Amino acid sequence: MKRTRIITEQSLAFTFSRRAFFLGGAQAAVGTLLAGRLAWLSIAQNERYTSLSESNRVQLTLVPPRRGWIIDRNGRPIAINRTTFRVDIIPNQLKNAEAVLGQLRDILALTADDLDRIRTDLAKARGYQPVPVAENIDYERFAAVSVRQPGLPGVKPASGYGRYYPAGAAMAHVTGYVGTASAADYDKSRDPLLITPGFKIGKEGLEKTMDLWLRGKPGAMRSEVTAHGKVVRELTTSPEVPGNALQLTIDAGLQRYTAARLGPESASAVMVDVKTGGILAMASMPAYDPNSFSDGISHFEWDLLSNDDHLPLTNKVMQGLYPPGSTVKPMVALALLEAGVDPHQSVNCTGRYRLGSSYFHCWRHGGHGPVDMHRAIASSCDVYFYTMARLIGIDRIAAMARKLGLGERFDLPMPSQRYGTVPDTEWKARRYKGARWTTADTLNATIGQGYMLSNPLQLAIMAARIASGTALVPRLIVNKNHGPQGGSLGIAPGHLDIVREAMSGVINGPFGTGFSGRLNIDDLLMAGKTGTAQVRRITMAMRRAGNFGTHGVPWKYRDHGLFVAFAPVHDPRYAVSVVIEHGMHGASGAPIARDMITYLYNRKLAESRLALLEQGWGGTIEQRMERKAYAWARRDEQPAAGTDPPPPPTGEEGSDPE
Repeated sequence: MKRTRIITEQSLAFTFSRRAFFLGGAQAAVGTLLAGRLAWLSIAQNERYTSLSESNRVQLTLVPPRRGWIIDRNGRPIAINRTTFRVDIIPNQLKNAEAVLGQLRDILALTADDLDRIRTDLAKARGYQPVPVAENIDYERFAAVSVRQPGLPGVKPASGYGRYYPAGAAMAHVTGYVGTASAADYDKSRDPLLITPGFKIGKEGLEKTMDLWLRGKPGAMRSEVTAHGKVVRELTTSPEVPGNALQLTIDAGLQRYTAARLGPESASAVMVDVKTGGILAMASMPAYDPNSFSDGISHFEWDLLSNDDHLPLTNKVMQGLYPPGSTVKPMVALALLEAGVDPHQSVNCTGRYRLGSSYFHCWRHGGHGPVDMHRAIASSCDVYFYTMARLIGIDRIAAMARKLGLGERFDLPMPSQRYGTVPDTEWKARRYKGARWTTADTLNATIGQGYMLSNPLQLAIMAARIASGTALVPRLIVNKNHGPQGGSLGIAPGHLDIVREAMSGVINGPFGTGFSGRLNIDDLLMAGKTGTAQVRRITMAMRRAGNFGTHGVPWKYRDHGLFVAFAPVHDPRYAVSVVIEHGMHGASGAPIARDMITYLYNRKLAESRLALLEQGWGGTIEQRMERKAYAWARRDEQPAAGTDPPPPPTGEEGSDPE
């Protein structure tokens, strides 16, 4: 029997009250939850969301600092800043990218490669991080973009400062150059300045080693922007702090002259102030134009430089290692004198020296006849030094070489230095696993061959220490904290005088091998020493055939020409080294050293000599570089039969081609 539920007025009221209670409780719970959340956001998270709101409304842009100047010892500029113009794209503000790129292509003459690079950068870009479109554009194109900016959303033309090197290639291996920071550079510090458009860091030379000193500190510009990134107004700007100036010991005029005086040779030259140790000139040629790297070097120019067998990208002063040849004979003579050898003791040079069943030859095949120390240095007699070096052994010679700076590592702010080798018995045993030093090794070392290697700066310091008698160290930066230069070398002054007079005889005496270095400036005299270094072993068959490292053999097999000097002979002030790769004879460097010294005492005479030489070389450094680029660009062209190739550009209107 089915039971019927009895619904009364009282039960309905109870049911309604219960449901109303639960519903009210649920509403109260939701209200409490919302109120709590609101309190959390407005109170506990207030600072965070205020910051986010500010970020959405305010755009912070770093202002790259101006890089500190590099100046020479007289305050003349070596590396400066100049106003540059650039165009960037702000990715978040960019609309219809292809249409914008199309307009920029027409205005800025962008290539297909440029457009591909920009598209790739845009795909990787984040937020407001600008993407570079074009740098170092001329003002006309900058203005053309600026006036069209309202129709180019996301495009941002800007002006800033770029690095400029007035002396170009003549100063390249001293200053180095700047460039855009790489991803690896950024990963090291995560400094946002490194990825700021227009900012560049030192990549080579002093620009690299002194980067933090030259860099400065960035400024910041705060701008109010809309949700779509449109700038409403600029709020505040904190100025950047420019980098520090860097003063060098270099004489900019002498440096330019030295680089030009090396001509078309693959060569280097150094001049050192004997009183202060300051490096006055340090040229390595050929070289590159650092402005090309600063502006962004092209593939064409990079290929041109990297395929040049004269190595324009290598700083030969610091990185070139050469057998010093006979330039070490004054050093060996000092070792002999300090060991007690009588400088008047004679040796009869017959043109060759017998050691067991082998012969070591003098450069003069017929011999010099009887020679003492003075004449041996002046005429560069090999047999004299073969004979005398055996008396004292290599270890005393090596000790004197190190005392004069060979093989020494100098504390200079230059990257990638190489320091050479001063061999002795201990070095050979260590280097070749217990190998014994031989007499033949000593004979080779005493004429600067065999294992001995040095760079041009070390050769200049050797000459400076002989000239001054002090443990002079080279300096490249003017710093008031530098103490007085070197103490005594501990070499008897009388022995130094003997060697200095003999070095004067190299240039000014009747038997000298460097007479082409005579100054012809009143009574001013220069002392020096020539050196010729073989770059390959000469066999007896080659010797009989007269096939030495001179004319008639490929350039890379020719002997190196080296020359060291100081002037004036009495009370020396300047020391010089010149190295001409495959220059065939040390005397080839003597006129260059002569003209470098002449520049300091009679600039007009030195400039007139250079002007005459440059007529035969095909013009100035810049004109020759332009010719080389012209030839490289047309290296694959075959001249039509019966026609002459067009003349290369001369760089001067109306001048005759080479």
